[in-house]
Amino acid sequence: MSLGKYSSCLCVLTLSAPIPAIAQNDNLDALRAEITALRSEYDARIQALEERLAAAERQPAPRAVSAAAPAPMRAAGNTAFNPAIGVIFEGQAWNFDRDAEGYGIPGFPFGGEAGPKDEGLGLGETEINISANVDDKFTAWLTAPIAIEDGEAGIEIEEAWLETTRLPAGLSVRFGRFFSGIGYLNDKHAHAWDFADQPLAYQALLGDQFIDDGVQLRWIAPTSLYLEVGAELTRGARFPIDGAARSGRSAKSLFVNVGGDVGNSHSWLAGISHLTGTSSDRPSGSEDDPLFFSGDSDTTIAEFVWKWAPNGNWRQRNFVFQTEYFMNSEAGEYSGAGLFPLAYDNDREGWYAQAVYQPVPRWRFGVRLDSLSLDDPGALFAGTVLEQGNEDPSRYSLMADWSNSEFSRIRLQFSREDTGPMTFSQWGLQYLHSIGAHGAHTF
Repeated sequence: MSLGKYSSCLCVLTLSAPIPAIAQNDNLDALRAEITALRSEYDARIQALEERLAAAERQPAPRAVSAAAPAPMRAAGNTAFNPAIGVIFEGQAWNFDRDAEGYGIPGFPFGGEAGPKDEGLGLGETEINISANVDDKFTAWLTAPIAIEDGEAGIEIEEAWLETTRLPAGLSVRFGRFFSGIGYLNDKHAHAWDFADQPLAYQALLGDQFIDDGVQLRWIAPTSLYLEVGAELTRGARFPIDGAARSGRSAKSLFVNVGGDVGNSHSWLAGISHLTGTSSDRPSGSEDDPLFFSGDSDTTIAEFVWKWAPNGNWRQRNFVFQTEYFMNSEAGEYSGAGLFPLAYDNDREGWYAQAVYQPVPRWRFGVRLDSLSLDDPGALFAGTVLEQGNEDPSRYSLMADWSNSEFSRIRLQFSREDTGPMTFSQWGLQYLHSIGAHGAHTF
């Protein structure tokens, strides 16, 4: 009921109240005048309240913030800005059954952050996350890992993006530096992986993960079946593109994801994505004597994920199966590492499949299979790192981890890798602990 209606009701009740019998007309007129004055006073007060209410409704309302983007905290009475801050600690210890110096996979010169972990005891990335709503229309995220290279610590800017929160029709725009939305694992931070390292296909074809500077547009359809469509335009300054050709607009990507629930215990997600760009002197292989590629690079990824938890109770038991298939095509020329510029046109493929099962609270066990393959690039590449190996590189991994809570995890992992000229086993022990604000992980 509006405030105006309250006024009418008040007036009716007032007029209908019993009035003592008054003989004189002057007294009746005076009483009517008093009632009219009271009505005017109440109308004025109610009008003032309605104006205050309308003004309050015109002010921006607090946004309903998801767990992935914590709400901002503002000090009362001033404009102090206190974003949510979280820190993730990672440490590891690896042991190889043979020297991994000179590690490589024939036909797949690694770039970016790809490659095996450092042997022995070591501190991984200490990741600092800062997030907050900028205002009622934008939210911001910053990830700044503290990495140790050659015994020296340095702070990097891994992610620094802003995203709209109130665009209509299910649209959102993200701009800055971000993990691309291609594939299933690419936009997930390392602490959210089920294994201590990325599958071989991610390492060989995306340099571990594709991250770049640019803009991303997403649209979520207003349907009961989950449907997401996204497109990105980025600088092209990171592997597998690199070089920032075409005036710093050389990488483009598209992705489509669809998913839903099956009953109360099952959910699924399937998607396909494509990354294309022009590389200019993209380095790969040895840092001391790298190869350089210039030309066009195209990568298509298909993904499928199935998750199960009895009646949706994820804490007690759950099972996750996921797989991705990669198809990469590159056409251009390679130079460096003792090579004259050689024309290169080749197709490469990769896939992995993994299953992770939690039979009881806190304990999980997983297995992962990876494989790579490529076409013969030709006799001109014989004896180089681009030569096709005798067999397809493959690897299998086993892991077991224990989580005391959602903020701490200790993981043991074993991998057996056969890359052609090198076959070796790896044992790894990893810890992951987080403090402060920590957003929920995506599906």
